[in-house]
Amino acid sequence: MNNLLEVNQVSKNFGNFKALNNASISVPKGSIFGLLGPNGAGKTTLIRIINQITMPDSGTVHLDGTLLNASHIKDIGYLPEERGLYKSMKVGEQALYLAQLKGLSKAEAKERLTYWFERLEIGDWWNKKIQELSKGMAQKIQFVVTVLHQPKLLIFDEPFSGFDPINANLIKDEILRLREDGATVIFSTHRMESVEELCDDIALIHKSNKILEGKLVDIKRQYKINTFEVGIHSNNKEALKADLSQKFDVSLAHFKTLENDLKLSIKLKEGDKPNDLLSYLTTKGEVTHFVELIPSVNDIFIQTIKNN
Repeated sequence: MNNLLEVNQVSKNFGNFKALNNASISVPKGSIFGLLGPNGAGKTTLIRIINQITMPDSGTVHLDGTLLNASHIKDIGYLPEERGLYKSMKVGEQALYLAQLKGLSKAEAKERLTYWFERLEIGDWWNKKIQELSKGMAQKIQFVVTVLHQPKLLIFDEPFSGFDPINANLIKDEILRLREDGATVIFSTHRMESVEELCDDIALIHKSNKILEGKLVDIKRQYKINTFEVGIHSNNKEALKADLSQKFDVSLAHFKTLENDLKLSIKLKEGDKPNDLLSYLTTKGEVTHFVELIPSVNDIFIQTIKNN
Protein backbone atom coordinates (compact mmCIF):
# COMPACT_ATOMS: atom_id res chain seq x y z
CA MET A 1 0.00 0.00 0.00
CA ASN A 2 1.37 3.42 -0.99
CA ASN A 3 -0.76 5.42 1.44
CA LEU A 4 -0.17 5.35 5.18
CA LEU A 5 -3.46 7.07 6.00
CA GLU A 6 -6.80 6.73 4.21
CA VAL A 7 -9.74 8.86 5.33
CA ASN A 8 -12.89 7.78 3.50
CA GLN A 9 -16.12 9.78 3.37
CA VAL A 10 -15.86 11.02 6.95
CA SER A 11 -18.64 13.23 8.32
CA LYS A 12 -19.00 14.84 11.74
CA ASN A 13 -21.79 16.97 13.18
CA PHE A 14 -21.85 18.97 16.40
CA GLY A 15 -25.54 19.56 16.97
CA ASN A 16 -26.81 21.34 13.86
CA PHE A 17 -23.31 22.30 12.75
CA LYS A 18 -21.66 20.08 10.14
CA ALA A 19 -17.92 20.16 10.85
CA LEU A 20 -17.00 17.65 8.12
CA ASN A 21 -19.02 16.60 5.10
CA ASN A 22 -17.98 13.30 3.48
CA ALA A 23 -14.30 14.29 3.57
CA SER A 24 -11.70 11.94 2.10
CA ILE A 25 -7.92 12.30 2.00
CA SER A 26 -5.06 9.94 1.17
CA VAL A 27 -1.67 10.55 2.78
CA PRO A 28 1.22 8.82 0.95
CA LYS A 29 3.83 6.99 2.99
CA GLY A 30 6.99 8.98 3.56
CA SER A 31 5.41 12.28 2.53
CA ILE A 32 4.82 15.64 4.16
CA PHE A 33 1.13 16.30 3.62
CA GLY A 34 -0.22 19.84 4.02
CA LEU A 35 -3.71 20.03 5.51
CA LEU A 36 -4.90 23.53 4.67
CA GLY A 37 -8.01 25.63 5.08
CA PRO A 38 -9.40 28.81 6.63
CA ASN A 39 -10.28 28.97 10.32
CA GLY A 40 -13.35 26.86 11.04
CA ALA A 41 -13.02 24.81 7.84
CA GLY A 42 -12.90 21.44 9.64
CA LYS A 43 -9.15 20.74 9.79
CA THR A 44 -8.98 20.42 13.59
CA THR A 45 -12.03 18.14 13.63
CA LEU A 46 -10.36 15.86 11.08
CA ILE A 47 -7.11 15.83 13.07
CA ARG A 48 -9.03 14.96 16.25
CA ILE A 49 -10.76 12.08 14.45
CA ILE A 50 -7.41 10.71 13.24
CA ASN A 51 -6.15 10.92 16.84
CA GLN A 52 -9.34 9.22 18.13
CA ILE A 53 -10.07 12.20 20.37
CA THR A 54 -13.50 12.29 18.76
CA MET A 55 -15.28 9.73 16.61
CA PRO A 56 -16.81 10.34 13.15
CA ASP A 57 -20.56 10.06 12.63
CA SER A 58 -19.90 8.18 9.41
CA GLY A 59 -17.00 7.11 7.22
CA THR A 60 -13.81 5.21 8.00
CA VAL A 61 -10.14 5.87 8.73
CA HIS A 62 -7.43 3.33 7.93
CA LEU A 63 -3.85 3.56 9.17
CA ASP A 64 -1.31 1.44 7.30
CA GLY A 65 -4.08 -0.73 5.86
CA THR A 66 -5.87 -1.37 9.17
CA LEU A 67 -9.10 0.19 10.42
CA LEU A 68 -8.15 2.81 12.99
CA ASN A 69 -8.30 1.41 16.54
CA ALA A 70 -6.98 2.04 20.05
CA SER A 71 -3.71 0.20 19.38
CA HIS A 72 -2.77 2.88 16.83
CA ILE A 73 -2.21 5.49 19.55
CA LYS A 74 1.42 4.40 19.74
CA ASP A 75 1.77 4.87 15.96
CA ILE A 76 0.81 8.56 15.99
CA GLY A 77 2.59 11.61 17.36
CA TYR A 78 0.45 14.73 17.68
CA LEU A 79 1.63 18.28 18.30
CA PRO A 80 -1.58 20.31 18.82
CA GLU A 81 -1.87 24.03 18.18
CA GLU A 82 -2.90 24.48 21.81
CA ARG A 83 0.07 23.13 23.72
CA GLY A 84 -0.55 20.88 26.71
CA LEU A 85 2.49 20.70 28.99
CA TYR A 86 2.09 20.82 32.78
CA LYS A 87 3.60 24.14 33.79
CA SER A 88 4.58 23.21 37.35
CA MET A 89 6.33 19.93 36.43
CA LYS A 90 10.03 19.72 35.69
CA VAL A 91 10.93 19.27 32.05
CA GLY A 92 12.74 15.95 32.44
CA GLU A 93 10.18 14.18 34.61
CA GLN A 94 7.32 15.39 32.43
CA ALA A 95 9.03 14.21 29.22
CA LEU A 96 9.71 10.81 30.82
CA TYR A 97 6.08 10.52 31.92
CA LEU A 98 4.68 11.39 28.48
CA ALA A 99 7.12 9.02 26.75
CA GLN A 100 5.99 6.13 28.96
CA LEU A 101 2.36 6.90 28.09
CA LYS A 102 3.36 6.20 24.47
CA GLY A 103 4.70 2.77 25.40
CA LEU A 104 8.40 3.40 26.01
CA SER A 105 10.12 1.92 29.04
CA LYS A 106 11.72 4.41 31.40
CA ALA A 107 15.19 3.34 30.23
CA GLU A 108 14.26 3.70 26.54
CA ALA A 109 12.67 7.06 27.18
CA LYS A 110 15.69 8.39 29.06
CA GLU A 111 18.07 7.22 26.33
CA ARG A 112 16.04 8.85 23.56
CA LEU A 113 15.49 12.03 25.56
CA THR A 114 19.22 12.33 26.15
CA TYR A 115 19.75 12.07 22.39
CA TRP A 116 17.16 14.75 21.58
CA PHE A 117 18.18 17.10 24.38
CA GLU A 118 21.78 16.97 23.14
CA ARG A 119 20.69 17.34 19.51
CA LEU A 120 18.63 20.45 20.23
CA GLU A 121 21.16 21.75 22.80
CA ILE A 122 18.64 21.87 25.64
CA GLY A 123 20.32 19.50 28.11
CA ASP A 124 20.47 22.11 30.87
CA TRP A 125 16.66 22.45 30.85
CA TRP A 126 16.10 19.00 32.42
CA ASN A 127 15.41 20.28 35.94
CA LYS A 128 13.65 23.49 34.94
CA LYS A 129 9.90 23.82 35.30
CA ILE A 130 7.88 24.52 32.16
CA GLN A 131 6.71 27.82 33.65
CA GLU A 132 10.34 28.96 33.74
CA LEU A 133 10.70 28.53 29.97
CA SER A 134 9.83 30.95 27.20
CA LYS A 135 7.08 29.96 24.76
CA GLY A 136 9.66 28.94 22.16
CA MET A 137 11.63 26.87 24.69
CA ALA A 138 8.45 25.06 25.76
CA GLN A 139 7.72 24.46 22.08
CA LYS A 140 10.97 22.55 21.71
CA ILE A 141 10.04 20.28 24.62
CA GLN A 142 6.60 19.66 23.11
CA PHE A 143 8.22 18.80 19.77
CA VAL A 144 10.57 16.31 21.43
CA VAL A 145 7.80 14.46 23.27
CA THR A 146 5.79 14.33 20.04
CA VAL A 147 8.50 12.56 18.04
CA LEU A 148 10.22 10.62 20.82
CA HIS A 149 8.41 7.29 20.37
CA GLN A 150 9.23 7.28 16.62
CA PRO A 151 5.63 7.01 15.38
CA LYS A 152 4.67 6.12 11.82
CA LEU A 153 2.50 9.24 11.53
CA LEU A 154 3.39 12.68 12.87
CA ILE A 155 0.74 15.41 12.98
CA PHE A 156 2.00 18.97 13.48
CA ASP A 157 -0.61 21.71 13.94
CA GLU A 158 1.04 25.14 13.55
CA PRO A 159 4.44 23.76 14.68
CA PHE A 160 6.31 27.06 14.20
CA SER A 161 4.04 29.16 16.40
CA GLY A 162 6.13 30.92 19.03
CA PHE A 163 9.47 30.28 17.35
CA ASP A 164 11.93 32.93 16.23
CA PRO A 165 13.27 32.46 12.65
CA ILE A 166 16.39 30.57 13.79
CA ASN A 167 14.47 27.99 15.83
CA ALA A 168 11.74 27.76 13.20
CA ASN A 169 14.41 26.74 10.69
CA LEU A 170 15.85 24.28 13.20
CA ILE A 171 12.49 22.53 13.64
CA LYS A 172 11.86 22.67 9.88
CA ASP A 173 15.13 20.84 9.28
CA GLU A 174 14.20 18.23 11.91
CA ILE A 175 10.83 17.62 10.25
CA LEU A 176 12.57 17.07 6.91
CA ARG A 177 15.05 14.71 8.54
CA LEU A 178 12.24 12.72 10.17
CA ARG A 179 10.61 12.36 6.74
CA GLU A 180 13.91 11.14 5.30
CA ASP A 181 14.09 8.58 8.12
CA GLY A 182 10.72 7.16 7.08
CA ALA A 183 8.12 9.12 9.03
CA THR A 184 4.93 10.35 7.36
CA VAL A 185 3.89 13.87 8.33
CA ILE A 186 0.60 15.76 8.31
CA PHE A 187 1.35 19.45 8.53
CA SER A 188 -1.38 22.00 9.25
CA THR A 189 -0.54 25.68 9.11
CA HIS A 190 -1.59 29.11 7.88
CA ARG A 191 2.01 29.92 6.91
CA MET A 192 1.92 29.27 3.19
CA GLU A 193 5.66 29.83 2.76
CA SER A 194 6.24 26.82 5.04
CA VAL A 195 3.91 24.74 2.87
CA GLU A 196 5.97 25.74 -0.19
CA GLU A 197 9.18 24.62 1.50
CA LEU A 198 8.01 21.40 3.16
CA CYS A 199 4.98 19.78 1.57
CA ASP A 200 4.91 17.08 -1.10
CA ASP A 201 1.09 16.83 -1.18
CA ILE A 202 -1.72 19.07 0.03
CA ALA A 203 -5.45 18.99 0.67
CA LEU A 204 -7.63 22.07 1.09
CA ILE A 205 -10.76 21.98 3.26
CA HIS A 206 -13.35 24.75 3.08
CA LYS A 207 -16.74 24.94 4.77
CA SER A 208 -16.45 21.30 5.92
CA ASN A 209 -15.72 19.99 2.41
CA LYS A 210 -12.47 18.91 0.82
CA ILE A 211 -12.21 21.00 -2.33
CA LEU A 212 -8.67 20.27 -3.50
CA GLU A 213 -6.11 17.48 -3.09
CA GLY A 214 -3.02 16.22 -4.85
CA LYS A 215 0.71 16.49 -5.30
CA LEU A 216 1.77 20.10 -4.85
CA VAL A 217 3.74 20.16 -8.10
CA ASP A 218 0.74 18.84 -10.06
CA ILE A 219 -1.60 21.39 -8.48
CA LYS A 220 0.81 24.22 -9.32
CA ARG A 221 0.99 22.95 -12.90
CA GLN A 222 -2.81 22.89 -13.05
CA TYR A 223 -3.09 26.52 -11.86
CA LYS A 224 -0.28 28.06 -13.90
CA ILE A 225 -1.32 30.55 -16.58
CA ASN A 226 1.59 30.33 -19.07
CA THR A 227 2.72 33.84 -18.22
CA PHE A 228 6.29 35.10 -17.95
CA GLU A 229 7.89 38.10 -16.33
CA VAL A 230 10.36 39.57 -18.80
CA GLY A 231 13.02 42.22 -18.45
CA ILE A 232 14.65 43.40 -21.68
CA HIS A 233 17.12 46.18 -22.32
CA SER A 234 16.03 48.62 -24.98
CA ASN A 235 16.69 52.21 -25.99
CA ASN A 236 13.13 52.54 -27.26
CA LYS A 237 10.83 50.86 -24.76
CA GLU A 238 7.54 52.00 -26.26
CA ALA A 239 8.40 50.76 -29.74
CA LEU A 240 9.57 47.41 -28.37
CA LYS A 241 6.40 47.01 -26.30
CA ALA A 242 4.25 47.79 -29.33
CA ASP A 243 6.21 45.31 -31.45
CA LEU A 244 5.87 42.50 -28.89
CA SER A 245 2.15 43.22 -28.50
CA GLN A 246 1.65 42.30 -32.13
CA LYS A 247 2.75 38.74 -31.41
CA PHE A 248 1.96 38.14 -27.70
CA ASP A 249 -0.49 39.14 -24.97
CA VAL A 250 1.62 41.84 -23.29
CA SER A 251 1.16 44.14 -20.30
CA LEU A 252 3.49 46.21 -18.16
CA ALA A 253 4.87 44.39 -15.11
CA HIS A 254 6.27 45.53 -11.79
CA PHE A 255 9.14 43.56 -10.30
CA LYS A 256 12.55 44.46 -8.94
CA THR A 257 15.67 44.17 -11.06
CA LEU A 258 19.10 45.77 -10.97
CA GLU A 259 18.60 47.47 -14.33
CA ASN A 260 16.08 50.02 -15.57
CA ASP A 261 14.82 47.75 -18.34
CA LEU A 262 11.47 47.34 -20.01
CA LYS A 263 9.48 45.11 -17.66
CA LEU A 264 6.64 43.13 -19.15
CA SER A 265 4.21 40.36 -18.34
CA ILE A 266 3.81 38.16 -21.42
CA LYS A 267 1.13 35.50 -21.67
CA LEU A 268 1.73 32.79 -24.24
CA LYS A 269 -1.01 31.92 -26.65
CA GLU A 270 -2.07 28.33 -27.10
CA GLY A 271 0.62 26.40 -28.92
CA ASP A 272 3.39 28.89 -28.11
CA LYS A 273 6.44 27.50 -26.29
CA PRO A 274 8.63 29.31 -23.73
CA ASN A 275 11.72 28.68 -25.90
CA ASP A 276 9.98 30.35 -28.85
CA LEU A 277 9.29 33.41 -26.71
CA LEU A 278 12.84 33.56 -25.40
CA SER A 279 14.33 33.14 -28.86
CA TYR A 280 12.15 35.92 -30.20
CA LEU A 281 13.05 38.25 -27.33
CA THR A 282 16.77 37.77 -27.92
CA THR A 283 16.32 39.18 -31.42
CA LYS A 284 14.86 42.36 -29.93
CA GLY A 285 17.39 43.17 -27.24
CA GLU A 286 19.35 41.92 -24.26
CA VAL A 287 17.12 39.76 -22.05
CA THR A 288 17.99 40.46 -18.41
CA HIS A 289 15.05 38.72 -16.69
CA PHE A 290 12.94 35.74 -17.79
CA VAL A 291 10.83 33.99 -15.15
CA GLU A 292 7.69 31.92 -15.48
CA LEU A 293 4.98 33.01 -13.05
CA ILE A 294 4.27 29.84 -11.07
CA PRO A 295 1.31 30.30 -8.71
CA SER A 296 2.25 30.21 -5.05
CA VAL A 297 0.36 28.07 -2.55
CA ASN A 298 -1.00 31.32 -1.16
CA ASP A 299 -2.34 32.30 -4.62
CA ILE A 300 -3.92 28.87 -5.09
CA PHE A 301 -5.40 28.95 -1.57
CA ILE A 302 -7.05 32.36 -2.10
CA GLN A 303 -8.29 31.61 -5.64
CA THR A 304 -9.76 28.24 -4.69
CA ILE A 305 -11.50 29.60 -1.58
CA LYS A 306 -12.99 32.51 -3.56
CA ASN A 307 -14.32 30.11 -6.20
CA ASN A 308 -15.97 27.88 -3.60
